[in-house]
Amino acid sequence: MGDISRRLFLKKGVAGLAAIAVAPELLSCSTQEQDGVKVRSFAPLAGSYDTVVVGGGPAGFIAAITAARQGARTALVERYGFLGGMATIGYVAPISVFAKDNNLVIGGIPWEFVKRLESMGGAFVEWPKANIDFDVELYKLCCQRMVLEAGVDLYMHSSLVGCEMEGKRISSIIIDNKNGLESLEAATFIDCTGDGDLANMAEVPMQPNPDNELQPSSFCFILSGVDTDSELLNKCMYHNGINGPSQCRPVREKLLALKEAGADIPDFGGPWFNNVLHKGSVAVNITRRASDSTDNRNFSSTECKLREDIFRFTELLRENFPEFRDCYVASTAPQAGIRESRRILGVHTVTAEEYVSGIRYEDSISRGIHPIDMHASKGTKQLRVDLEQPAYVPYRALIAPDYPNLLVAGRCISADRQALASLRVMASCMGTGQAAGAAAAQSLKEGGDVRSIDTARLVDTVRGLGAII
Repeated sequence: MGDISRRLFLKKGVAGLAAIAVAPELLSCSTQEQDGVKVRSFAPLAGSYDTVVVGGGPAGFIAAITAARQGARTALVERYGFLGGMATIGYVAPISVFAKDNNLVIGGIPWEFVKRLESMGGAFVEWPKANIDFDVELYKLCCQRMVLEAGVDLYMHSSLVGCEMEGKRISSIIIDNKNGLESLEAATFIDCTGDGDLANMAEVPMQPNPDNELQPSSFCFILSGVDTDSELLNKCMYHNGINGPSQCRPVREKLLALKEAGADIPDFGGPWFNNVLHKGSVAVNITRRASDSTDNRNFSSTECKLREDIFRFTELLRENFPEFRDCYVASTAPQAGIRESRRILGVHTVTAEEYVSGIRYEDSISRGIHPIDMHASKGTKQLRVDLEQPAYVPYRALIAPDYPNLLVAGRCISADRQALASLRVMASCMGTGQAAGAAAAQSLKEGGDVRSIDTARLVDTVRGLGAII
């Protein structure tokens, strides 16, 4: 396309925006040849790829590995200095859920990652559900090794700040890091940011939210000095369904009683205590506050309140339960965990009715078995609907109608709020990431339009990788 159709979308407040305003010719992010080398007038070109994946969480690092192994020159952009997403930046544990009744539901590269992590001493598989307890630091290392071994170029400490469009096609993204503003070109892009940041910048329509309600954020943390050999912890910090509910009922009932009696206790969920493979330490998921992760001021304010809540709950545990008498906050997650934010309005939207019914689509590319798990944004309640059979995800939920070279995977796929309440968990995100990576690589061989690829061939490809569909 000619320059007349090129548009540049930037986040508000990006450095240099004022300069662009007084130099309109830079809006095209124009490229010129100087001695055979591409020189861009706004954000220097850092690399040209077949596929660029934005976001290195469970969906993103699996998508990048998959695309690279399928022959695509692949780059992975991550704003933190490590991979893993909510597992490593949010301390969300365990990785849920890979199996039902000892039978895998999600396989392929995601399960290869689990087995690799297990061989490093960094994972413990809780059958029959195959929830995965993990060591946070070894998780980071395992991700890094597998991504680099696949030949993926990593752009760490890099924030997505813009994208350049040719009509509805994304021609490049703009990232910001210590090198300054840089651009990455690609034939296809995969949005694995969780919040749908790239899709939003490209003006992809999003799912409506007329009630303006989102599931709350939780700020997870690691407590050490805990009696993990105690009967209480041994019953509740393993989430296999054998020893009863993963929610620690004795602690919950005590906290609710104290709250009813007038004690200063913030809203909470669970609590859930999670095995981190180290005696005396547990990952804790208990805090809860309404927030919007796509609004910087809102999310910043919420995290400050949640951090106060972490230490308040630690004090309550220490004072009321002998198993926590000597506990202390060893580490807080780099950021609060996010359950819900933007979701694209895709070619097909997965509904709760379809999901619970186990509808199998012709273009099914992944599955899920985690319960529909809706956390109230205020208070302590939670709505849970268990699935009688594994659910399916169609490829059409990973693409938008008018966007020829954009895929999404993970939490921002096209699903209603209730279906998302299951699909948001990490094993499910890995499954959609695997499919997106395979689709990106396939589209390169079939004309470059992700909307028109041979879905039967895609299904065969992901099945060949080990997906159980």
